[in-house]
Amino acid sequence: MSVIVEFAMFPTDKGESVSEYVSKIIENFRALKLHYQLTPMGTIFETANVSEALEVINKSYNILEPHANRVYCTAKFDIRKNRTNGMEQKIKSIMDKNGK
Repeated sequence: MSVIVEFAMFPTDKGESVSEYVSKIIENFRALKLHYQLTPMGTIFETANVSEALEVINKSYNILEPHANRVYCTAKFDIRKNRTNGMEQKIKSIMDKNGK
């Protein structure tokens, strides 16, 4: 199974720039050896099942909770059985059709 999550989480009570707090979440992704891709508007990551994806989101909240009174989060899931490495496969499929 492949669970691809497009995810953003940040404190809303820390001013205009929240990169300091988002970087703490990314540090945790690295520690977990999680396959992820940072984008300007959020982070995409992949897990083997929905429970793991939700655990990552919960851990991310637990990282921010001590530093913030209010946390914003969005998450979109693409859950597909009988697939692994979905992030690469989706991009490769598009690039192959584009002749690149």
